[in-house]
Amino acid sequence: MVRLSADVDPSLVDALRAAGCVFAEEEAAVLTAEARTRGHLELMLARRAAGEPLEQIVGWAQFCGIRIAVAPGVFVPRQRTEAMVDLAVAILVDAERPVVVDLCCGTGAIGVAIAARVPDVELHAADLDPDAVACARRNVTMGEVHEGDLYDALPGSLRGRVDVLAVNAPYVPTDAIATMPPEARDHEARIALDGGGDGLDVHRRVAAGAPDWLTPGGHLLIETGVAQAPVAADLFQRHGLRATVARSEDHDATVVIGTT
Repeated sequence: MVRLSADVDPSLVDALRAAGCVFAEEEAAVLTAEARTRGHLELMLARRAAGEPLEQIVGWAQFCGIRIAVAPGVFVPRQRTEAMVDLAVAILVDAERPVVVDLCCGTGAIGVAIAARVPDVELHAADLDPDAVACARRNVTMGEVHEGDLYDALPGSLRGRVDVLAVNAPYVPTDAIATMPPEARDHEARIALDGGGDGLDVHRRVAAGAPDWLTPGGHLLIETGVAQAPVAADLFQRHGLRATVARSEDHDATVVIGTT
């Protein structure tokens, strides 16, 4: 049980719990800490009760121990994606001046978290959504952020030089969007969620282009659902990548790894 600070009004917790917030105590503490006035607190509570993501309301998310700026409408980094960061860091542990690309970057959280743990990274992030790119540029102060459709966004100088290509592409099947929690379905850009019929449309495009951008021995890491992982692994192999599937029970996350 979370022990509430004396500054947190128990009625705020009750209101959040009534709105369906599973972590009502923690959210109450965050809202209280961020509130400038009582009126501001009530406004934020109303937004949260209406289903807006807490992170978009307060303007930040905690990811790998780092505060990441989050803008309205931009995909909120998920805790499960920390598993991809752990894998990338393990791959790069002995690398010198590695090149890392955070593709479909959203806020840029993955790239920022990798750069925080791997010294001297050359970091690039890219996204198609202009709102996400603007948000990422607030976070990726140690690298470059590019706007465009997948590899079209990247400078040609990166071709054949990328050590780790970390991708959290949309992988929710189109028909499943309607079943998502309202805070995602109604408040995050559709382009960041919808992965097409089987959820793997973007994964196919990423796998097809990856060999041209990865350095020999480079790695493509992409998050999927458990049931999608074998299909994604087969996609990797069809494009000449050696494929493995990594599962983190701690993060409830599945990452498919392709190696050149």
